[in-house]
Amino acid sequence: MVAAALAPQAPSWGVWMRRNPTVVGGGLILAALVGLAFIAPWIAADPLGFDPLDRLKRPSAAFWFGTDQFGRDVYSRVVYGTRVSLIVGVSVAAISTAIGLVIGVLCGYYKRVDDSVMRVMDGLMAIPAILLAIALITLMKASLLIVIVAISIPEIPRVVRLVRSVVLSVRAQPFIEAAIASGTRGRVIMTRHILPNTVAPLVVQATYVCASAILTEAGLSFLGAGTPPEIPSWGNVISLGRTFFQIAPWIIFFPGLMLAVTVLAINLVGDGLRDTLDPRIARRM
Repeated sequence: MVAAALAPQAPSWGVWMRRNPTVVGGGLILAALVGLAFIAPWIAADPLGFDPLDRLKRPSAAFWFGTDQFGRDVYSRVVYGTRVSLIVGVSVAAISTAIGLVIGVLCGYYKRVDDSVMRVMDGLMAIPAILLAIALITLMKASLLIVIVAISIPEIPRVVRLVRSVVLSVRAQPFIEAAIASGTRGRVIMTRHILPNTVAPLVVQATYVCASAILTEAGLSFLGAGTPPEIPSWGNVISLGRTFFQIAPWIIFFPGLMLAVTVLAINLVGDGLRDTLDPRIARRM
């Protein structure tokens, strides 16, 4: 009874939330954006519908974010653009982390694989990500799937290098050497001892990859090499509205604000998770 009373208690949710305000704040913003993307058909009009009589209308009760040069409702296009950005960010983060995890673990554990594969990863990292994405999209028909694949390829080497460094540090630990000496299979060592140690840094890296993918997609769409024009995305809206910036700045302002808020929320979650999952930082907190 006494021992149980003296045992350390796990912090409650309220205490955890007070200790991690960045995760809570960023998570609430992301939850609101996800909800906005789901209910877009019920709170916004057709993003492709236009009326030439409503060209370049200022924000008002009828058009909350104003209209563009074709008479399309900017609010509807911004709301539907949330779907595109979240789909691209989450998909690129999932693809790059999954592939990077497998390659990074193999490179870190098997030296004969490391020498050849890491040279390929170094070559991919030497190519600017946005130029590689533009080249892939130019060679193929522009679509949302091609954009996701084009952005994922340059992100994979960064994840591989992170996972490889973690695996190399864990593999040098005495308990791994003891497991190898006792005849434990490499697959068992990787799944039971090495993979759990990669979860924390991989989760944090995934948030940064997600934010970077959203920015890259917006940049590609702004340059005309991203999602097709018929798909409403924040980059497309900004690109089409840049010509009318002096007389209709709201066309650029609202999608740019949504883009900034989304990336900020993801980075807040990533920083908070890093502070929470890093034992050295969590101990000081």
